[in-house]
Amino acid sequence: MGSSNILEKLEGVRLRFEEVEQLLSDPSVANDMQRYIKLNKEYRDLEPLVRTYKEYKNVLSNIDSAKEILATERDEEMREMARMEIEELQDLVEPMEEKIRLLLLPADPEDEKNAIVEIRAGTGGDEASIFAGDLFRMYSKFCETRKWTLEVTHYNEGTAGGYKEIVFNVSGNGVYGILKYESGVHRVQRVPQTETQGRVHTSAATVAVLPEAEEFDIDLKMDDIRKDTYCSSGPGGQSVNTTYSAIRLTHIPSGIVVTCQDQKSQLKNLDKAMAELRTRLYNLEYQKYIDDISSKRKTMVSTGDRSAKIRTYNYQQGRVTDHRINLTLYNLSAILDGDLEEVIDKLQMAENAERLKANSV
Repeated sequence: MGSSNILEKLEGVRLRFEEVEQLLSDPSVANDMQRYIKLNKEYRDLEPLVRTYKEYKNVLSNIDSAKEILATERDEEMREMARMEIEELQDLVEPMEEKIRLLLLPADPEDEKNAIVEIRAGTGGDEASIFAGDLFRMYSKFCETRKWTLEVTHYNEGTAGGYKEIVFNVSGNGVYGILKYESGVHRVQRVPQTETQGRVHTSAATVAVLPEAEEFDIDLKMDDIRKDTYCSSGPGGQSVNTTYSAIRLTHIPSGIVVTCQDQKSQLKNLDKAMAELRTRLYNLEYQKYIDDISSKRKTMVSTGDRSAKIRTYNYQQGRVTDHRINLTLYNLSAILDGDLEEVIDKLQMAENAERLKANSV
């Protein structure tokens, strides 16, 4: 894509950005909350592209000015300064065009959403539950570094520690777009705490990351829902096992069941359970989109197929291997302490490369 084609596309983006900016100040739009939210998101999505466009256009303009000086100026010192400026500015053009190509790619509309994350112990018995607990700790630490909010909605503890399953919400800036790479089977190779002869075992846990559905995303009818209340279980205050604060919702048409027991208030548990139910129903449709892109992009195969083995954590070698991009890092303890930045950055880079390649075909 040449600079003239890029400028032509970006000029269209700039005009749309200005149109959206005007619409957002229109009182009739402000009264239509669903439309206002949609336009506000579009504005935020277009803003970095328009900002980059202005910078890119300024660089091209300065190159043209320097070339004009080179063509007309007789003073050798001025000509040398113009040559140096052209050289410096031309070094900026290609990286800026690469950034613009990425920004012009259609964004996954779900990337900016919050996420609901499920971790379930897989093969390996008690050791799998302990590993599921290790993964939950890893994500908790990662969320802390990102200043995201994590709230557990449901869990079932393992008999030897960890969790047979744990479900939690993560809210913050661009949560789903970052955590979506974690969906799939995570495998651990280590000597379990329960092993007496020092043999290395392989265990697994599955992770599923779902974009949290917003209230406008799905029309949920209360007539289609059966609500049950029961006593909370697990560690907590005096209300645990004494009040019917835990909620179980069953969506009759689909058979989907969600539970929430982390709050002492039944109303708060109901709100969280409703949010999770909306998300699960929304994801029945969203999965069709995921299945489509997973057949085209290896970095996303785990999101479409939760049985796909995506990562191995080997304790003997202090090694973490992401099988989708053949990435091996020897910083296991740091990663399990929540230092996932390098892994996710490499996955994002690989996916962007795949998207650019597919877009240029």
